[in-house]
Amino acid sequence: MFSRGRKKWIGFLVVVLLLGAVAATALYVHKKYTVENVYVEGNVHYTQEEIKEMVMGGTFGDNSLYLSWKYKDKSVVGIPFVDVMDVSILAPDTIKITVYEKALAGYVEFMGTNMYFDKDGYVVENSSVKTQGVPQITGLTFDYAVLGQALPVEDPGIFARILDLSKLLNKYSLQARRIHFRKDGEIFLFFDDVKVALGDDELHVEDKIMLLPEFLPSLTGKKGTLKMEKYDEANGKYTFLPDAD
Repeated sequence: MFSRGRKKWIGFLVVVLLLGAVAATALYVHKKYTVENVYVEGNVHYTQEEIKEMVMGGTFGDNSLYLSWKYKDKSVVGIPFVDVMDVSILAPDTIKITVYEKALAGYVEFMGTNMYFDKDGYVVENSSVKTQGVPQITGLTFDYAVLGQALPVEDPGIFARILDLSKLLNKYSLQARRIHFRKDGEIFLFFDDVKVALGDDELHVEDKIMLLPEFLPSLTGKKGTLKMEKYDEANGKYTFLPDAD
């Protein structure tokens, strides 16, 4: 009887000690790995505070170990424009959130919303918000736009041209609010009240765009068209045609 009771007591004591050890470990992990500092990089569409709220919400949202496991190279569902968010631990109380956004070539307006598409013309997001740095594309003809499907345009090759133009604009730190494609192949860029006529010469597009950071500041406050259809390699001069009052 005594031996059996002693065994029960020892077993109870072991359980208590184990529970105590688990509780102490949990308390240690909670205190040591509570997030105090957060760095965010790669975000364009969302502010740092918005990204923090997305990542750190819910149970254990302030624990760096849990967050690094939860967001280790995993796709994100339900957040427009974001493909993957990765959380890495810089120190027990410090994390870095790296945002990998969906690659967007441009957007079209359709049925009262903005349909954002990738380099292949697939609609990846729709939103009522216009995203800075992503140009509106006009001049494309299509009858419908469905999330997850390619825009049914007559020439699918147009999307490669759009992506090339978007890359060139980013390369030279330019933000065109709109890119327009005419049926005859002419391309127009819109910056505030200035329209840039690039023509249909694909060979010298970059030669023309690389000059815009030099030309556009001198046209601030003016309304009209910068005529760049014909590339003049000899002197690099183009004509600005003001709008008629």
